[in-house]
Amino acid sequence: MQNSRAIMIQGTGSNVGKSLLVAGICRAMLRRGLAVRPFKPQNMSNNAAVAEGGEIGRAQAVQAMACGVAPSVDMNPVLLKPESETGAQVVVQGQRLATMKARDYGGLKAGLMPKVLESFQRLKAEADIVVVEGAGSPAEVNLRAGDLANMGFAEAADVPVVLVGDIDRGGVIAQIVGTKAVMSPTDAGRVKGFIVNKFRGDPALFHEGFTAIEAHTGWQGLGTVPWFADAHRLPAEDALDIRSGGTGAYHIAVPRLSRMANFDDLDPLAQEPDVRVTMVPAGRPLPGDADLVLIPGSKSTIKDLAFFREQGWEIDLKAHLRRGGKVLGICGGYQMLGRLIADPDGVEGPAGSVSGLGLLDVETVMSPEKRLSEISAVHVASGTPVRGYEIHIGSTEGPDRARPMFTVAGQPEGAISADGQVAGSYLHGMFSADSFRAAWLEGSGLSYGAAVEAALDALAEHIESHLNVDALIGMAR
Repeated sequence: MQNSRAIMIQGTGSNVGKSLLVAGICRAMLRRGLAVRPFKPQNMSNNAAVAEGGEIGRAQAVQAMACGVAPSVDMNPVLLKPESETGAQVVVQGQRLATMKARDYGGLKAGLMPKVLESFQRLKAEADIVVVEGAGSPAEVNLRAGDLANMGFAEAADVPVVLVGDIDRGGVIAQIVGTKAVMSPTDAGRVKGFIVNKFRGDPALFHEGFTAIEAHTGWQGLGTVPWFADAHRLPAEDALDIRSGGTGAYHIAVPRLSRMANFDDLDPLAQEPDVRVTMVPAGRPLPGDADLVLIPGSKSTIKDLAFFREQGWEIDLKAHLRRGGKVLGICGGYQMLGRLIADPDGVEGPAGSVSGLGLLDVETVMSPEKRLSEISAVHVASGTPVRGYEIHIGSTEGPDRARPMFTVAGQPEGAISADGQVAGSYLHGMFSADSFRAAWLEGSGLSYGAAVEAALDALAEHIESHLNVDALIGMAR
C-alpha cells in the first residue's frame, strides 16, 4: 500500500512483555479497520510455527492471528533456535541456513540485513501499518554493530521506536532512563515514546514516576499498562512461561525437558476446565496420581533423553504404566519412546546410536533433512479430523506403526503399543482440534479457537483502555 507505515516496539530487556503488547496493539488496530501485519526481524526461540512450508517464531504466528491473517515466513525472517549453550540453528525466511556458534553468527548477521528488509518491504506492501517487535534490548550497545534485532533494523528501515519497560521486575525508571543514557544520540533520537508495562494495582499511583521518565528522556509517555490477567489464555512464547495449573480431575504430568520445543501442544489442555496440568521440573519425580504423562517435543532428542534419565523419570514412567497410566510422546517425545535412536551422520552430536525408553516397538533414524509441513489427519480411534503440523528431523518405523494414532492421506502416522497404554506421534497441534481433544479426554466443552480469539479481543480492549493508541499510530512512519 502506498501510504503504509510502521512502528517498532523495543524493550528495556527480554521478557518485558513486548510480544503480548504487539499482539494486543495489532488486534486493536485491526478492530479500527486497519490492515496490520506483525514483524520481528530476529527472534530466538525453540517454539516455532510452520508457515508457508517454513518456520517462524510461535509469537509471530499468534500476532498474525491477532491481525486476522495467516502467518508468513516474512513475519520473522531470522529465527535462531538454540541447540546448545553456545550454538544455534539459523533459519532465514523459514529455511535452515546453518548451525553455528554465537561468535560465528556475529560475523554472519550483518549480511542477513538485505533478507530482513526484503521481508519487511513485502509486508509493508500489503498493509496499512506494520508493528515491528524488537528482541532483547537496545541498551546492549556491545551488540550494536551489525544489529538486526533493534536499532540496527530501525535505522536501516527508517522506523520510529517506542520503548517498553517492565515495572513488575522493579526499577522501571532506571530501565528506561538508563537505556537512553547508554544509547548513541542518533539512536536515542529515533525513540519517540515509551510504555510502562505489567503494572499491578492502581496505575494512577505511578503518575510521578511516569512524569519523571518523560522529564529525563524527553520522550512521550503513551501509558501505564496493567498486568493482563488473561495472558495465560494465549499460546505461551517461552517454555518458562508454561505454568502448572487447573483443578480438574484428569491429571496430565509434563516433564520439563531441558531443550523443550514446540510445546504449544500444551496450551489447549491447560485451558480445559476438567484438566490439571503439572509441569514437572528437573529433580522432581513424576507425580504418582497422573492419568497421562505427556513427553513433549525437543530441539535435541538424544540430549533430552539423557536429561530425562538423569532425573530418574524413566523409573517413574515405568511405575506410572504399572499403575495403569497412559503415556503420549509428541515429536521428540515420540522418538524417545522407541527402542533405538540412531544418528549415523552426527546430526545432533557425535555419530552413533542410543537406546530409547523401549515403550514403543519402533526405531528412529536421524537425518539432516527437516520435515516442515502443515498436516490434515484423521484420528483412527475416533474418526475425528485434526489439523496440525510436523517439524522434525528423523523418521520412525517399526511394528507398532501398524497401530497408528492418525492417518494422513490414508497413510499411517504415529504408533500405539500393543496394550494401548503408550502412544506417539509427530503431529504437533493435535489438541487444538476440539473434536479430537474431546475424544482423547472423553469429554470437553471448550472451543479452543474461540477462546483464543476472545482472549485477543480482551487484550485489545485492555490495551485501548490504558495505552494512547492514537498517539502510537501517529508516531508511525
